[in-house]
Amino acid sequence: MTKTTFPDRAIMAELLAKMLWEIKAVHFNAEQPYKLASGMASPVYIDCRKLLSYPRVRSAVMDFAASVITRDAGFERFDCIAGGETAGIPFAALLADRLSLPMIYVRKKPKGHGRNAQIEGHMPEGSRVLVIEDLTTAGGSMFTFIDAIRAAGGIVDHGMALFYYGIFNEGALRFADGKVKLHHIATWRNVLAVAKEQKLFDEKTLSEVESFLDAPLAWSGRNGGVSELSL
Repeated sequence: MTKTTFPDRAIMAELLAKMLWEIKAVHFNAEQPYKLASGMASPVYIDCRKLLSYPRVRSAVMDFAASVITRDAGFERFDCIAGGETAGIPFAALLADRLSLPMIYVRKKPKGHGRNAQIEGHMPEGSRVLVIEDLTTAGGSMFTFIDAIRAAGGIVDHGMALFYYGIFNEGALRFADGKVKLHHIATWRNVLAVAKEQKLFDEKTLSEVESFLDAPLAWSGRNGGVSELSL
């Protein structure tokens, strides 16, 4: 009998964090904070889409994603994988291939012409769907896609983010209220731990980043961004 073995969760999180640093997908800058679309000022910025441009990194990350899903959700839990427009689409295709499942993708809103479709691909009513995005802060965009799938007759009990901010209490509440279990590989804490271990920045920068992760809206307010946020 073949025994299925899974990589250790902490090791996967550390390796993804190291990969993100290696391909320069992560940036720390406390002196000149990044202004996010929400109006928040942030000393950290991440672009998970860069993972797509590095085949060996990309392959390892999708192995991690498949491992997290099969271990924590099950081997026969889903009928298809859904990617959210736009960054989630390629990762949905990669994960669907790994798990030998059909793939669909979901627009942020109906396209406004033709069939006016919001969901592209074949999703029979009652399909159990896993929604994947490259990253999520507090679930706002992911629930745009989840709500569309549910409205079309799909069943969504699970979501997957390769990277989860993990710093907003509202995120955990949103997924709990929406009855969706969120699976992820790494968070900002994992990225910060690697930065500290490898001494990638001076102590002041690392301290400011940690301060942001502990209280992001308070840090934003002190640094020219919004101090209240509707997530």
